Amino acid sequence: MTGVKHLHLILLGIMMTATLMAQKPPTIPMEDFFKNPEKSSFNISPDGKYISYMAPYESRMNIFVQKAGSDKATRITSETDRDIAGYYWANNSRILFLKDSGGDENFALYGVDMNGKNAKCLTCFEGVRTQIIDDLEDQPDFVIVGLNKRNAMVFDPYRLNINTGELVMLAENPGNIQGWMTDHEGKLRVAIAIVDGVNTQIQYRDSEEEEFRPILTTSFKESLSPEFFTFDNKKLYATSNLGRDKSVAVIFDPATATETEVLFANDEYDLSGMSYSRKRKVLTAASYVSWKRERHFFDDQTKNMFSQLEQKLPGYEISVSSSDKAEENFIVRTYSDKSLGAYYFYNLGKNSLTKIQEVSPWIDETQMADIKPISYRARDGKIIHGYLTLPKGVEAKNLPVVVNPHGGPWARDNWGFNPEVQFLANRGYAVLQMNFRGSTGYGKDFWQSSFKQWGLNMQNDITDGVYWLIQEGIADKDNIAIYGASYGGYATLQGLVVTPTLYAAGVDYVGVSNLFTFMQTIPPYWKPLLDMMYEMVGNPETDKVQFEATSPALNADRIMAPLFVAQGAKDPRVNIAESDQVVAAMKKRGIEVEYMVKDNEGHGFYNEENRFDFYRAMEKFLAKHLLTK
Repeated sequence: MTGVKHLHLILLGIMMTATLMAQKPPTIPMEDFFKNPEKSSFNISPDGKYISYMAPYESRMNIFVQKAGSDKATRITSETDRDIAGYYWANNSRILFLKDSGGDENFALYGVDMNGKNAKCLTCFEGVRTQIIDDLEDQPDFVIVGLNKRNAMVFDPYRLNINTGELVMLAENPGNIQGWMTDHEGKLRVAIAIVDGVNTQIQYRDSEEEEFRPILTTSFKESLSPEFFTFDNKKLYATSNLGRDKSVAVIFDPATATETEVLFANDEYDLSGMSYSRKRKVLTAASYVSWKRERHFFDDQTKNMFSQLEQKLPGYEISVSSSDKAEENFIVRTYSDKSLGAYYFYNLGKNSLTKIQEVSPWIDETQMADIKPISYRARDGKIIHGYLTLPKGVEAKNLPVVVNPHGGPWARDNWGFNPEVQFLANRGYAVLQMNFRGSTGYGKDFWQSSFKQWGLNMQNDITDGVYWLIQEGIADKDNIAIYGASYGGYATLQGLVVTPTLYAAGVDYVGVSNLFTFMQTIPPYWKPLLDMMYEMVGNPETDKVQFEATSPALNADRIMAPLFVAQGAKDPRVNIAESDQVVAAMKKRGIEVEYMVKDNEGHGFYNEENRFDFYRAMEKFLAKHLLTK
């Protein structure tokens, strides 16, 4: 009898737990989703003795350093105008970081000692952008950078002394080089050029004493992309879709300009990258993205390490973000759809895992919503993959929906923690994300099917996703909003133009509104790619009629739904004139439009207080036009 009673209590507990899990979570403060992490971007010094991370100081992300195993950290930067964009250990005593000004994306490289001393801007040139070409791990006082200071349209490679700031040009860009690559000794050996406007050319040399020579020229519509050299510095590991639809891992021989071996292929998805061990000089893994990131291992040690980590951290996606030079100590990062995850210190020899820090400990993942993979068929039969997030504890029926097309557009949505999606789900909205045609990772044909389809078939893929959600009974057809950033902002505006009764409201965040003016105001370093953009987006002269039909600012008279527009004044990619035009057109017609401009931001709002302003206004706007109808 006692046993039966005990079993009954267990079952009752399980039922109560299930009921609680299904209950609607409390309204979580907006700031919890969008405030700076408590600590993030952990790295380990090359000798493994120190750990660094970024954390807020005066509401800006700055760099801190602490001894491994210690809880006491020293802040070594004091940036107050702008977050540090990224950083790494240049050697055991000096750290390099990138920062721009007000969102202009002209990143400058700074150096600072691990104790906070000897801070120096190494590439502070007016209107110049810095690229990292090679961190030169085996040359602790040097790094190779790309700078467009000689010619704003192209980047020349320089060897930079990280202590003195001395620059030595390694090659002069003739005007068509879009990328440079070094071998494992830090020698500049490969250049990727654009020839005839629309062809990609790999140029190669056996040593730095030689001139670069063309070895392979292809249309930009297909590619062989070098990843890194083989460990004898004679051949290249590369991803290639030459003569095939999906990108695969290959070995490419520059001497014969041929693929000599296919190392790994997936029939459904493009390979997204490869990794290797610097110490052991072996290829370790290839990765691709289905609805989650997946790995194929070439190396048993790496496979075993990930297997051990997965056993210790069940239910989470795992990535290795940093290691010491000896590859004995690693920084491991976890995440999921409901958690920004945590950082761990992993010792390979001992197989020991020590938690360092939760990224956002105030986020309770039991209150977050599931992000589920979905697919539907577009009107021309093409299968579109995406993600659907339903608010927790609410029946999936007749819900208010926010449709959220991604930016790029030649990018893709991924599975993982998305603060925007979780914020909207917490407010009671279902969120639909779709990888419309042109989204990357699904093969060459799927990508090319987007060419000259801005506002046309690409937009139809979004619209068809909304219709699918209505047909499934999940969406309340009278309470659907569309929100996106960059290209997603364009898709928002175009959605309001071509399907004016489908959406109850729209939010355009740094979105393109006029294809003519967008093409005229691109950054100077995009101009060598202009002929490609003409093939991918369209030519303002020969495709004038199409541009007129697919530029929302020129067709704003069709917009019926209220609109909220947000824009950074210093945006180098989508000029503020893009937002100004559509706002002016809406006001002229007397259609409700809210406009938020931040003078110290660019392509998106990165300063914490500006993020808060934007999402606070968006929440109020959506509630007014969807929840209170």
